[in-house]
Amino acid sequence: MDRLEAGEAVRRAVRTRGRRWSELAELLGRSVVWTTSALLGQQPLGREQAELVAKELSLGPEVVEGLCLPPVRGAAAVDRSEPVVYRLEEVVQVYGSAVAELVAEEFGDGIMSAIDFEMDLRREPDPKGDRVVLTLSGKFLPYWVW
Repeated sequence: MDRLEAGEAVRRAVRTRGRRWSELAELLGRSVVWTTSALLGQQPLGREQAELVAKELSLGPEVVEGLCLPPVRGAAAVDRSEPVVYRLEEVVQVYGSAVAELVAEEFGDGIMSAIDFEMDLRREPDPKGDRVVLTLSGKFLPYWVW
């Protein structure tokens, strides 16, 4: 079982057993966004973490082995047709150049790290319909001049 197949096994188990990603995050002592990303195959997991989750979700040793493989990142790990993913890509297409310009204006020539990075997702009640609030926080990395 490869890493993404193991992630899919975890996703199915979460849904069929009526569990929440936040419960697994608490079990691992990590943020819910990082935990979900890791269990879907995009962050590294240690054997102890993989075994904890497998036990909690009644998954077999083949899933543990798959979860311990190196993470898979990028386009290979994402269903770009999934509506939320598609809309996030649309946000980057529409606002990405503006965000890049504003980061440069505020910080100088550089990038926002996705390695030294945190993300949070929360629900915000709104009379017009609840809002999804995403907070992205990445260290600013200036480009080097040599």
